[in-house]
Amino acid sequence: MKIYITFGQVHAHSVNGKTFDKDSVAAISCNSYADGRKKAFEYFDNKFHNAYVEEDINEKLLSYFPRGIIEVDV
Repeated sequence: MKIYITFGQVHAHSVNGKTFDKDSVAAISCNSYADGRKKAFEYFDNKFHNAYVEEDINEKLLSYFPRGIIEVDV
């Protein structure tokens, strides 16, 4: 499964050579929602906005993130 992380206006992170910010959605491979949130805190500390599961991801939501979905751990 994957968990999808969004960021606030002032949040910018560099993880595994990739930049994550307000214009992108981070995708994290995980075994469960709890595992995904744990990884999100490891990657981004507590500096992210929200966590979504795959069922929550849709065209309308993604329209707010022009850089799209970026895999964190690939």
